[in-house]
Amino acid sequence: MDLLIIGGTRFVGRHMAELALARGDKVTVLHRGQTGVDLLPEAEHLIADRDADLSVLAHRRWDATIDTCGYIPRQIDTLAAALGDRGGHHAFVSSVSAYAAPDGPGINEDAALVRLSDPTVEVVNAETYGGLKVLCEHRVRHHYGAEALIVRPTYVIGPYDYTYRFPTWIRRIHQGGRVPLPGPFETPLQTIDARDLAAFTLDRVSLGGTFHTVTQEPGASFGSIMEAIARTVAPVGTTLEWIPLQTLQTFGVHDGPLAPLWAGEDSDAWVMAADPSRARTAGMVCRPIEESIADTLEWMQTSNFTPSQSMGMSPELEAQLLAASN
Repeated sequence: MDLLIIGGTRFVGRHMAELALARGDKVTVLHRGQTGVDLLPEAEHLIADRDADLSVLAHRRWDATIDTCGYIPRQIDTLAAALGDRGGHHAFVSSVSAYAAPDGPGINEDAALVRLSDPTVEVVNAETYGGLKVLCEHRVRHHYGAEALIVRPTYVIGPYDYTYRFPTWIRRIHQGGRVPLPGPFETPLQTIDARDLAAFTLDRVSLGGTFHTVTQEPGASFGSIMEAIARTVAPVGTTLEWIPLQTLQTFGVHDGPLAPLWAGEDSDAWVMAADPSRARTAGMVCRPIEESIADTLEWMQTSNFTPSQSMGMSPELEAQLLAASN
């Protein structure tokens, strides 16, 4: 397969490119050059900003295109205009954030989607991200029809995770000691390894459909995933200590950088309890999360990636939470 990947050098796209190359596909990656062109030397690199000039795509033809970094509808339209009918089969990486807040666990791909009050907005933030992904999906269907593949992953984990959300907890639990964690234990959370997302996308790109791609069954929780991290990387004597919601509120801990991946008081927490059966029936296979944890820790220890200084709790805040919850 002759494959074009839009945004193929950072995290999700990089795993897709690496797997496609390993399978013997010819791969072209289009990116801005900010991650360098020394990565993926077996691939062809096209340097362009999708928000500016896409003329590098002119007069070229591919068997399939995978768009990993479309966030606003205009980007979908300009890519379609630049490619015409030369992009082959089309896949778009969306998000489970596209779903409207469910009433409980077990949603499937036919669940209601978010609707933006202002569909012209182009500012991408926590309030607009899901609704913009929905509008992007609509444009994908407009240009490519039902034959397009749309995948809606939950939190993506694994090596190259520049967001540092999942690595934050791996790093902290690997340090050991008393680890304060935001409760309650049962707060919904699901993940998918970027390599499993890549495999499913490459397998399905010529077949189309809409799938949310999540590893765990509904009922997985922030607590159960933190326990999996502890089983995999925690030194002897480590204890996970669950901090009550009221205590967290007192010290200003909400969902966000201090507690990444934790849904907190979010009204849409149940999007993290999606039913993966449709994707599994279509061939999605997911590795044990312990493998993802171990491989991510190895990447953190052997790469030159710099951890985010704004992610996670300070030792002082940890001490305050532990003292207040005793």
